[in-house]
Amino acid sequence: MRGLRRWWDDTAGGLPGTFWYLWSGLLINRAGAFALLFLSLYLTAARGAPPSLAGLVVGAYGLGGAAGTLLGGVLADRWGRRATLLAAHLVAAGLMAALAFTTHLAAIAVLATLVGVAHSMPSPAFVAAIVDVVPEARRSRAFNLQFWAFNLGMAVASLLAGVLAEASFAALFLVDAAATLAAAVVIALRVPETLARRPAPTPRAVAGRRPGLHTALTDRTFLVFVGLTFLLAVLTMQTSTIMPLAMREDGLRPSAYGLVVALGGALIVAGQLFVPRLIEPYRKSSVLAVSTGLMALGFGALTVADGLPLYLGAAVVWTVGQMLAAPPNAQINADLAPLELRARYQSVFYLTFPAASFVAPALGGLSLEHLGERHWLVVGALGLLAAAGHLLAGPRRERRVAALRGAVAVPVGSAR
Repeated sequence: MRGLRRWWDDTAGGLPGTFWYLWSGLLINRAGAFALLFLSLYLTAARGAPPSLAGLVVGAYGLGGAAGTLLGGVLADRWGRRATLLAAHLVAAGLMAALAFTTHLAAIAVLATLVGVAHSMPSPAFVAAIVDVVPEARRSRAFNLQFWAFNLGMAVASLLAGVLAEASFAALFLVDAAATLAAAVVIALRVPETLARRPAPTPRAVAGRRPGLHTALTDRTFLVFVGLTFLLAVLTMQTSTIMPLAMREDGLRPSAYGLVVALGGALIVAGQLFVPRLIEPYRKSSVLAVSTGLMALGFGALTVADGLPLYLGAAVVWTVGQMLAAPPNAQINADLAPLELRARYQSVFYLTFPAASFVAPALGGLSLEHLGERHWLVVGALGLLAAAGHLLAGPRRERRVAALRGAVAVPVGSAR
């Protein structure tokens, strides 16, 4: 009993109440996030779209997400974290309900783009709020728990979605809308505003340069990290964009796809809380290289997958890679962001995911049509490229983080 208590203290102890309400809102939202898992399948099976057109429509979601991510970061720094979260959740709920009753492909594409905007806006605000309220020493735990909640919700969603998709695609969109609305209620009732209205000036601001979104967009060390994260996101997006199409070509039912996604979520739920202690002795760049290499191996193995057992085995490999990558990836992102630009840096970082949501299905659909199973060799090669990139970029990134911490430690008065 004492050992269990110590493990819990090491894993989640000392985190403030506001974090747990943010965590709960994220969990509720993801548990009802059915629709996007099956959007490509919905377009091909229910609307008769070919895989390439389905990929473009799903890609439109990612295109909207790119704009939504940047908008969410700017609003979270100017307007506030709480207000941004509420607005995005309420708009997303309305748009998902509209998708449930829309049948025309052009209208679906427009709504998918707008949903991408609304779905991506909360990400910078969520992470910025966590950084606002969680002390630096406990942030790795907080980010690990955030990733755990995300995947616990996805595991629940995928299990239910596979069944619902065979009964009614419209139900997917409506349940998604209801879960998004429930998350908005939690935020409205229990999450205060965490934005510090007068943050301490960053070194660039002190030097007379007014910081803004352009600061993140011209930060070379940060952008290299963002580029490597983009490659990782392209790999991750295969599970929700291209893999269901590949499984369908192999004669597998939607419930089989739901089982593969649920397995990944279950592994993360069962093992993610043990990851921080496992990777603590190692450099973040080394952990990210190993994790991305495992993802490359898992997706590359789909080249020879033609039945459910092989898909499940490959899912185990790439899921372990995702589990190892989550804490250092989030921690590096937070470490590289100056105080008064937290949400803007988060928005540029999270831009990788909607960008990958566009690139992965748009190019992946064409790749699957023309390359067939060899598509997964290309995906595996991208993963190995990202693994090598982390090893090469790691030392410079570590020097930059040390320099930022030293600058923040200098009293503002002495900096002047």
